[in-house]
Amino acid sequence: MATINDIAARLGISKSTVSKGLNNATDISEEMKKRILATAVELGYVNKRLQKKENKLCILIENMDFRTPNHFGHDIVLGFKQMAEPEGWTVDIIPVTIDFQKLTPYGVFMMQQGYCAAFILGFSLLDPWMKEFQSSRVPTVLYDNYIKGNPNIASIGCDSQEGFELAVKHLVKLGHKKIGLISGPLDSYILKARYNAYLNALDKYDLEMNENYIGLGYYVAESTRTYIPKLLNQGVTAILFSHDVRAISAITECDDRDISIPGDISIIGFDDLPMTAYTTPPLTTIRQDRIALGKCGFYALSCLLNQVAIGSILLRATLIVRSSTGPAPTSAKNPQPIQQASQVLTPPYQY
Repeated sequence: MATINDIAARLGISKSTVSKGLNNATDISEEMKKRILATAVELGYVNKRLQKKENKLCILIENMDFRTPNHFGHDIVLGFKQMAEPEGWTVDIIPVTIDFQKLTPYGVFMMQQGYCAAFILGFSLLDPWMKEFQSSRVPTVLYDNYIKGNPNIASIGCDSQEGFELAVKHLVKLGHKKIGLISGPLDSYILKARYNAYLNALDKYDLEMNENYIGLGYYVAESTRTYIPKLLNQGVTAILFSHDVRAISAITECDDRDISIPGDISIIGFDDLPMTAYTTPPLTTIRQDRIALGKCGFYALSCLLNQVAIGSILLRATLIVRSSTGPAPTSAKNPQPIQQASQVLTPPYQY
């Protein structure tokens, strides 16, 4: 493990100057502080005294709401805290942005704040810190992301492959043969995983794989408005969605177009958000146990903090069958166009 002496030798400065930089003293320049912190991170220096004093963990969140029970991240945070706080940890919940990541390197942020480890929620492959995770020495657990080759980084999530296989098996039993997918763009690890899970599930049940059965788009309302009629015109009788928000948007779109669910089209989401039991019709979806995911995040961090290098942990998926799925229609629905009002676009959603 690197020491203050190592940092001082690398920079050609005194140990006292290094100490001042690490402790944010006011009598050295900001430029020198940045050089000291960057070198400390590069060498893998850990301020054990500060970490022991603070005994803090952080949950860093981007693109995920978490403040109320209806929000996707709420139960994940709750499950993590239920495990961490009884063991004496203080847990800080910190929303971050891409701009913040560009200004402050991950290792520097963790060192300055005295955090021992972090649980990362909602990041996409485009986030600047994702590159840093490839070599970071900070114990870090990623939800729905994966970094190869770094023993300090672990991953947790729900088994997308198992979930989509359960969904396709359910639809096949109902007589569906042409099954589509509507998803966000493949710029996040989890959307790529669910895209591949969809293809693998079709292959397992000897169903047709056709690029015309797939719709990818950033904006939720816009993409459902575009792809629902396109997939129906291709003869698709059931659609899987990368997450519940898109599936709920599809229910609204079908209602606007007088398309019956499940009479004309069956719909399956992913996540089992609280609202899915109360849509019209109630949504069939693949459940993620979000409390368990939070607990699993803390378990994985505990392993890393105790020098147990783990790769990934996947929780079992569960298919929750409700009224949005039914027998395949005997004839294809030809959707009628609707007059589009002023378009309101939903911001990109990573899950």
